[in-house]
Amino acid sequence: MQIDSKIGILYIVATPIGNLEDMTFRAIRILQEVDLIAAEDTRHTGKLLHHFQIKTPQISYHEHNRHQRLPELINKLLTGKTIALVTDAGMPGISDPGYDLVKACADANIPIIPIPGACACIVALSASGLPTDRFIFEGFLAVKGKERRLSLEVLKNESRTIILYESPHRLRQTLADLGNFLGMDREIVLARELTKLYEEFWRGNIGDAIAHYTNREPQGEFTIVIAGISTVTPILSEEAIKAQLQELINQGVTKSQASRELAEKTALPRRQIYQIALTIIGDR
Repeated sequence: MQIDSKIGILYIVATPIGNLEDMTFRAIRILQEVDLIAAEDTRHTGKLLHHFQIKTPQISYHEHNRHQRLPELINKLLTGKTIALVTDAGMPGISDPGYDLVKACADANIPIIPIPGACACIVALSASGLPTDRFIFEGFLAVKGKERRLSLEVLKNESRTIILYESPHRLRQTLADLGNFLGMDREIVLARELTKLYEEFWRGNIGDAIAHYTNREPQGEFTIVIAGISTVTPILSEEAIKAQLQELINQGVTKSQASRELAEKTALPRRQIYQIALTIIGDR
């Protein structure tokens, strides 16, 4: 990468998500060499810097001051200063306001260099035992309301492995909502206190997870990994389709509604199923 020496560099520096031994040699060197460290919580990062004897000055950059701080940081970079962006734990920009600074630097043609390291969502996925070839990271769900319901509706039909973050005091409600929308039998892995002393991976289905935490107080930050919906659609004979249609019709569902429901579960088009439904005696 060719870099204009008159313009500074923004380094995206990953920090440990719990175990300080996960700090990389390169991350330590960069934090020692930059002019300034933009930290989500200067007190929290201060402990990390003290541990590794890094004396670089800090400036706060977090969710509540990002709009005011952004022009100041961009100006420093444009005048040749080098800045390391860090979050409280893990890779900056993942479920934190680091994205805004990175986007602003990209728009201003300021060089951006990532210094990789631990990231909770990838750590949890790698040890979950669920498929890792295709996955989707949703971060924190909206706390409540229409936005939360819409997100859950979309996730209900997601075939990729799903990764969420959740705090301990909201875990029970989130598990209940996941059960209502995704079904109690969906496979789930609850990873908590990753890389720390009490690291734990709980594996089962959503219904069992709800039971597990009914009389047990959730502790620690959680990364939730959920199996996607199966993409295997059953191949049914005409007799089997007619039998399932008859069962739905007997429950009071119209032939049109029954055809629509069955089309969602099979590889057959609704029109073809409806033609079979028309051969069933009795009309609703």
